[in-house]
Amino acid sequence: MFKKFTNGCVSLVNKYLPDPFLFAVILTMIVFVLGIIFTGQGPLAMAVHWGSGFWSLLSFSMQMVLILVTGSAMAQAPVFKKILRAIASTAKTPGRAIVITTFVATFCCWINWGFGLIVGALLAKEMARQVKGVDYRLLIAAAYSGFIVWHGGLSGSIPLKLANITGLEEATAGAVTQAIPTSMTIFSPLNLFIFLVILIVMPFVTRAMHPEPSKTVTIDPSLLKDEEVKKYEIKTPADKMENSKIIWLLVVVLGFSYIVYYFATNGFKLGLDIVNFTFLFIGILLHGNLRRYIDAVFEAVKGSAGIILQFPFYAGIMGMMIGKSAAGASLAGVISSAFVSISTATTFPLFTFLSAGIVNFFVPSGGGQWAVQAPIMMPAGQALGVPAAKTGLAIAWGDAWTNMIQPFWALPALGIAGLGAKDIMGYCIVNLILGAIVMCAGFLIF
Repeated sequence: MFKKFTNGCVSLVNKYLPDPFLFAVILTMIVFVLGIIFTGQGPLAMAVHWGSGFWSLLSFSMQMVLILVTGSAMAQAPVFKKILRAIASTAKTPGRAIVITTFVATFCCWINWGFGLIVGALLAKEMARQVKGVDYRLLIAAAYSGFIVWHGGLSGSIPLKLANITGLEEATAGAVTQAIPTSMTIFSPLNLFIFLVILIVMPFVTRAMHPEPSKTVTIDPSLLKDEEVKKYEIKTPADKMENSKIIWLLVVVLGFSYIVYYFATNGFKLGLDIVNFTFLFIGILLHGNLRRYIDAVFEAVKGSAGIILQFPFYAGIMGMMIGKSAAGASLAGVISSAFVSISTATTFPLFTFLSAGIVNFFVPSGGGQWAVQAPIMMPAGQALGVPAAKTGLAIAWGDAWTNMIQPFWALPALGIAGLGAKDIMGYCIVNLILGAIVMCAGFLIF
């Protein structure tokens, strides 16, 4: 019965899911029409909101690209590739390959979402090389499914924004006037409960989805060979500088000096900038050579093409979501307020989570999600007596949850794997359902 349901999801997605960019275009049209219907604004007003918002996330987009690039470049370091080969060698059966890939990808996404996406995809490819009879599509779906925990992890943008007082009061419409430490969000019992249950349970759920041998799609291991390690010829002074251990060491010492200083003076206070900074210099350290790191970054940037192309469109969608009519009505406000109106202090975090999952279809960005929902949900939570940290986590997990059927963030992993969104999203629907059960339970229990 379970595999029949999974096969139905796979078939449904293969028939109806368009290319991720076309998906963004379709969502643009849907929001355009819904904005006219539910806010009473005319087509020109919605077009103005769209155009005005189109470039509104450039700064945040760059931060997201850097998270992806620095995480990817670090994952390409020889020491990490050796680790991945060693991990893959422990999987002797297709089932074990799926379990291990899901577990490692999930844990790494909690550490850093960009790092986890790339490590998961690389490990999945290594599993396909070493394990016979494993379904390649499900391997990549397992690697991407780990992304469901990212917003409760160390690179989660909403917990990190709550930990930074700059602009916090304005973003929350005055509901939050003091920074909320990560001990109350990322490292809270609620957050750790959701993360650990998913980390432990999801690998076995994903394993149970493996197709029968007659329906298994494998790939020729020879097609997945890594490029040989590049050897650099040092002939000119420029070559010597690019490969100089002295210059590399000076850069590493400079970078880690600041990292040590930052944490010594700020404690374990994480922000997007320090996360990017740390992973940048860990990557430089592990590559052991500035020339090699430069090449790794050039390779990593290829995976960010989808982000660069689609982010402005989603920023435009966000512009229409928050664009207000003369009466002050916005589509995001209508959606969020509908859930607020039926909430109590007990159910408010749950309904906030569900509303965030809906909004994420149209604004698949943690920062964008925060900009859309924080001014509405944070004051509403405060009025009901719900802790601001819990409301913030509800928005964050709702944002992460529906990424399982929002193909936008799967693009880097799909690029590495050489697959399309249709190949994996059917499997991801099952993990979407699992995530909903665990997250809803967490918000009701705690």
